[in-house]
Amino acid sequence: MSEHDTDPAKLPTLGRMLLWVDKLGSANKIFWALAVVCGLLFLADFTYEKHGHFEVENLPGFFAAYGFIMFTGLILAAKALRVLIKRREDFYGDKAVDREEYPEAGLDKVDYDA
Repeated sequence: MSEHDTDPAKLPTLGRMLLWVDKLGSANKIFWALAVVCGLLFLADFTYEKHGHFEVENLPGFFAAYGFIMFTGLILAAKALRVLIKRREDFYGDKAVDREEYPEAGLDKVDYDA
């Protein structure tokens, strides 16, 4: 959705409030805002005394590092699993639904270039 396609006055209130997300450069702003929030939360981890069940839980930033390592491991495991379960594109052959021909009478073709 761009500014030329939508009249902001026609959008609901939440839609008008979130129009800035569609602007160029907003993704970078969101990324850096999240990076700053994560950094501040990491620094806040040094400001209180922890009472973890295991000794490793008392290390500053442990849960941030653990979460990052486990999420990375999850992505790598998914890539490895993809090698095992991946099928070729024509695996279903003639029985695939998208291989069926749809009757011309049922298609509402519109020529947008006219």
